[in-house]
Amino acid sequence: MRLGVLDVGSNTVHLLVMDAHQGARPLPAYSHKVELRLAEHLDGDRLSAQGAEQLHGFVREAMRIAEDKGVEDLVAFATSAVRDAVNGEEVLNQIKDETRVDIQVLSGADEARLTFLAVRRWFGWSSGRLLVIDIGGGSLEIASGIDEQPDTAVSLPLGAGRLTRDWFTADPPPADEVRALRRHIRAEIGRTVGGVIRYGRPDHTVATSKTFRQLARIAGAAPSSEGPYTKRSLTHEAVTSWTGRLAEMSSAKRNSLPGVSVGRAPQLLAGALVADATMDLFDLPALELCPWALREGVILRRLDVLPSGSGVRL
Repeated sequence: MRLGVLDVGSNTVHLLVMDAHQGARPLPAYSHKVELRLAEHLDGDRLSAQGAEQLHGFVREAMRIAEDKGVEDLVAFATSAVRDAVNGEEVLNQIKDETRVDIQVLSGADEARLTFLAVRRWFGWSSGRLLVIDIGGGSLEIASGIDEQPDTAVSLPLGAGRLTRDWFTADPPPADEVRALRRHIRAEIGRTVGGVIRYGRPDHTVATSKTFRQLARIAGAAPSSEGPYTKRSLTHEAVTSWTGRLAEMSSAKRNSLPGVSVGRAPQLLAGALVADATMDLFDLPALELCPWALREGVILRRLDVLPSGSGVRL
């Protein structure tokens, strides 16, 4: 069947159309995304009227595209930007009233669990105990486990976009701001390490998310044009080296690096600081990149529960 997944993230809203059925690998058929940067539309702890209207407009457009592409069932979810907004539920209810699209707000722990599921299915049981790390725009997710459900799933407010907005005042930021953010990140992550590794050291350490893909690309990994089956990895040594270099670059200079987009360049330094701290504190010499992440986890979970479950019949 043809499934649609509507992902309302902190940076990007994305409609992904997949051809999928139970027991088969989901195949991407069509992708449509826009950088709405909803996190930047948070006025204090409320999503602004402009941000709400832009989101509403994208959902209307996504529904038209989904119909054109033959989508039979749509699952929609939102992550930290909407989760952090006190009026997030109100905005989503207004969208549901008009479009019938029921956008479910995922908790941070659910993000970690679903991303873990996607990574487990991609690499399989031979990976043994998995440790999965994902740096989003608003949060950092860490999950570890031996099965398809992780033993532990942690979400911290250490997203690359969030940290950039909250901690940096210039481009490039002053050295004292970088040091202060580095201390903050390491203190936050340090509190979680014991609770994660008490279940055992990982056999396979994996990274997902745009931040890790960009860091791997500038460190020499293969470009996306070589396809999802090309093995890509990222060493802690490379992350540490590039973190220092990124701190001295403006966003424009970062944008000139391979694989770094204009929209992501400003937050790459904060993402690198999070990656460096996580790999250091968990004692991870290297991470392997997985092409599947949260969206694929949502699709896989949806397939697991068909024909029951929630969704929008088109």
